[in-house]
Amino acid sequence: MEFVMARGALQKELAFVQGVVERKNTIPVLANILIESAGEDAIRISGTDLDVTIRCDADAEEIKSQGAICVQARKLFDIARLLPDAPVSFRKEENEWVTVECSRSKFRLPGIAKDTFPELPGFRSTPLRLPASLLKLLIDRTIFAITQEEGRYTLSGAKFELDKNGVKMVTTDGHRLAYVETKDGMKNADGELDVLIPRKTLAELTKLTADFEGEISLGADENHVYFQVGSRLLISRMLSGQFPNYEMVMPKNNDRSASFDTSALSQAVRRVALMADDRSHAIRFHLSKEQLLISSQNAEEGEARETLETDFAGEDTDIGFNAQYLQDFLNVVGSEKVIFEFKDGNSQAQLKPVNDEKQEYKYIVMPMRL
Repeated sequence: MEFVMARGALQKELAFVQGVVERKNTIPVLANILIESAGEDAIRISGTDLDVTIRCDADAEEIKSQGAICVQARKLFDIARLLPDAPVSFRKEENEWVTVECSRSKFRLPGIAKDTFPELPGFRSTPLRLPASLLKLLIDRTIFAITQEEGRYTLSGAKFELDKNGVKMVTTDGHRLAYVETKDGMKNADGELDVLIPRKTLAELTKLTADFEGEISLGADENHVYFQVGSRLLISRMLSGQFPNYEMVMPKNNDRSASFDTSALSQAVRRVALMADDRSHAIRFHLSKEQLLISSQNAEEGEARETLETDFAGEDTDIGFNAQYLQDFLNVVGSEKVIFEFKDGNSQAQLKPVNDEKQEYKYIVMPMRL
């Protein structure tokens, strides 16, 4: 195989593909990517960790001979980032070695036979449509609440539902829950989707949708979910199992509320958290008439207190929270004001943006014992 392509295009596609390639993999072949000709003037670059696969098609300046090469993903990406802005030529040599030349630079890389590269999942149809910006917003507002504990398999991704009425995404780690739903911009007349998408897939999707302004296409079969983002295709194995009944967690009788300036609350929480315990990140909310006192203390390092104005009119209440859980929500909520709703100091509290007509965004947090 021999071809030439622009350095910019090469680097851009390699950045997407090498993201799914595992560096510390027990299967050495998965550290490689597959580069093959796709028609007369296009190159296809694929990478996989057997759970997530990304396939990118890019224009070639010239394809002298068709074929396929497999080379180490990380090393090729490092080379591409530092090459001068000139056409890059690839040539497959004997024994699967690959020569890469660009201007005055020349590299020889060991490759592997295409037969040893894992067979990629077959591409199924993607009949559903969704604006890329909307998918990115859903992920940004929920991904932080996915559990990091490996044993909790069904919580290690997002529940994603799409039908003709709207789209929703829900995540939880057992201590907090993020829920976002929108009826805006739906064009899916008959199709629907109800899948559990792994955290790694969501992280790769945020990269793919970051600079993409159009609609993405998506679909699923028994085991995989497919996302077509322009000339790039992401195929992911779905999580199996039953996602918990999140409706049960939604607070039904939080009859007390206080509203806050988002930026002021975020900065206050961040400052007070500096003195919180390093393990628990515990801070205390003391709500009294028209005022919130946020405090933290650490036996070894000291304490912090800060007050904020609010419209609260109920009786004095103390609630403990993990400061990081609050900060995760405040970082992405994107509205000038947030409403804090609660029942008492021992029940789950709910945070949501004020005046978000397009999306219904709720964030439920369990309180901490103080």
